[in-house]
Amino acid sequence: MADKDDLNFNEVDEQGNELENTTKETHTDDSDDDGYEKYCYLCRRPESTVGRLIHMPNDIYICQDCMQKTFDGLNGGNLQFIDMSNFDMSKIPNIGMPKSQKIKKPKKEKKEKEPELNLSNIPSPHRIKAMLDEYVIGQDYAKKVISVAVYNHYKRVITNTMDDIEIDKSNMLMIGPTGCGKTYLVKTLARLLNVPLAITDATSLTEAGYIGDDVESVISKLLAAADNDVERAERGIVFIDEIDKIAKKRNTNSRDVSGESVQQGLLKLLEGSEVEVPVGASSKNAMVPLTTVNTRNILFICGGAFPDLEDIIKKRLLKSSTMGFNAELKDKYDEDKDILSEVAVEDLREFGMIPEFIGRLPIIYTLKHLDKDAFVKILKEPKNAILKQYQKLLALDEVDLQFDDSALEAIAEQAYEKDTGARALRAIIEKFMLDIMYQIPRDDNIGRVTINRDYIEGKGVPLIEMRGIKVPEAAQN
Repeated sequence: MADKDDLNFNEVDEQGNELENTTKETHTDDSDDDGYEKYCYLCRRPESTVGRLIHMPNDIYICQDCMQKTFDGLNGGNLQFIDMSNFDMSKIPNIGMPKSQKIKKPKKEKKEKEPELNLSNIPSPHRIKAMLDEYVIGQDYAKKVISVAVYNHYKRVITNTMDDIEIDKSNMLMIGPTGCGKTYLVKTLARLLNVPLAITDATSLTEAGYIGDDVESVISKLLAAADNDVERAERGIVFIDEIDKIAKKRNTNSRDVSGESVQQGLLKLLEGSEVEVPVGASSKNAMVPLTTVNTRNILFICGGAFPDLEDIIKKRLLKSSTMGFNAELKDKYDEDKDILSEVAVEDLREFGMIPEFIGRLPIIYTLKHLDKDAFVKILKEPKNAILKQYQKLLALDEVDLQFDDSALEAIAEQAYEKDTGARALRAIIEKFMLDIMYQIPRDDNIGRVTINRDYIEGKGVPLIEMRGIKVPEAAQN
């Protein structure tokens, strides 16, 4: 009996070893990189998109999302149990078991390895400002502030501590009228610097549990910008635009789910904390893995136009008496375009920003209102100036496009009157360039088009040079 028991034990042991070896061989086959990847049998999404698939009998693979939906349908009673034992699966179209549930993997572009950041290759503030000067006109003070802050951010991330003295973050708040270049300044910085940078909008942020994005979605966008590399994301920069839209709502009886509560939710991100964010999605409700990101070394830049903040500043500046020898006129600051430069913390508090939020943005600076001279420079000086873009488009048709100085002044005057900043330039140019862009391809003999003030103001036509002959456009018709 002892020998029989030993024999049975050995058979069970050998069977167990064979099963274990078979499992290892199956795993090796699944992970073999032959240029193909598996896809979900139900939703047809590849494994690179949905994550690891669940291996079912008959070599069927199901993603976790479809599996969860199936369980939810069973628990809710939406799916009825069907006995499929009497059905021939091979004779039913699109239901038979697949012979090979694999598709070809998409080709991945080989990215050059980025050099590690160290003290020797950190761009100095004057170099950062020089790069910004090539694309952004004016706003010298704002460019100096952001250049120094980014430079100090690099040094803080690399050294972490300096002589056992911990360096705090220099989060920034930029205030400026619409069209002065707040977003464009940060976008240009993102393109020039080799650091992960995410640009998000505060208008979509709401308190957790309501329709909209929660505050952690800000870090999710930064993680996506860093190619899901947590280490690179933790040394990145986040720009939150339209930050004035989350101010406390006044005279409202409804719950403020997109105002003060969002500011309170952003406090932990600005100060520095560990946040769990989904990988490859913007919502935690998605069935994707979560990862932990520490925001201690992430630099936050907030920007907003803060409408009606000028009235709050004027009210504070005119607190003194309006009667007597030292009286101040009520309309003293009405024509001051740079009234925002007088902003103070108390003005932001009255606007609706909570003190805790303002305290975590120690660097507060303003951008100036653009004047006519700045509009003229914006038209022709930056590397990607609007006029250069149109000149390049017409150069493809072998036509030389030129603008008189008087035409540039006329465009700047119209843009200044609209009071919408640099955004008005594009609208004005699109309007008067429509007929030119439409007529040029009709005649291959046109060699040069010169825009003057009369054409901008609707009093004349542009000058068109043919083969050595200059005639007005009216003569061409």
